[in-house]
Amino acid sequence: MAPSPEIGFSQRIKLEWMDATARMVADGKADAEIVAALRDMLQDQLSVGQNPERGNREKAITILLKTWARVPAELVPFRDHGLRLLQHLPPEHHVAIHWASAMAAYPFFGEVAQTIGRLLRLQDNISAPQMQRRLKERFGERETVARAARRIQRTFVDWGVLRESGAKGTYLPSPPIRLADPELLAWMAEAAIRASEGRMKPVEEIRQSLAFFPFDVSGIDITTLPSNDALDVFRQGVDEHWARLR
Repeated sequence: MAPSPEIGFSQRIKLEWMDATARMVADGKADAEIVAALRDMLQDQLSVGQNPERGNREKAITILLKTWARVPAELVPFRDHGLRLLQHLPPEHHVAIHWASAMAAYPFFGEVAQTIGRLLRLQDNISAPQMQRRLKERFGERETVARAARRIQRTFVDWGVLRESGAKGTYLPSPPIRLADPELLAWMAEAAIRASEGRMKPVEEIRQSLAFFPFDVSGIDITTLPSNDALDVFRQGVDEHWARLR
């Protein structure tokens, strides 16, 4: 059984909230100004009519801030690169940028994505109980894990990468979003490494990552990765290439 993960991402987060947070950070807004704007934006959507110190609204704001505003020092260059990508890539690619940023900030987000991706590799749809069972096998019977996973799954529906099947609690994958921009692909490869426990991964493992199930990332290879200055690409053995954080 894997050690208990640090959950963190424990609320249903809408894509427009992520966009708004990233936009304010890119515009150079002060931290207090971002917090005030998020509280105003979410006051009619979470903890309506209440102002609890650790209610759902404040927890959601914490997630948004940790993903884009209050990132650890080692993630600042990665975050800044993501902000630049948001500015020059079309809106239909923004979900991939927020996805990768959430994976780097909250590895449990990637664990849930990988669990769903693995199920979808085996079958055409998934159910919430199937996902919960797989996560329990990995992390044990922990209500905090189960509750956070349910909210992340609903986040995936909100972001359009899963859709309701018509049967209660069962979901279908949306068509994969093809990503062809080399800079974006190399940055997402960096996110996959940062979401893992080590500082390097085989390139083929990154390309085949089930945590990227909503996207076609087949363009991740040794020709695209050098566009990311944060990565070194090297050969190990006869024909296996690895990517490593610098």
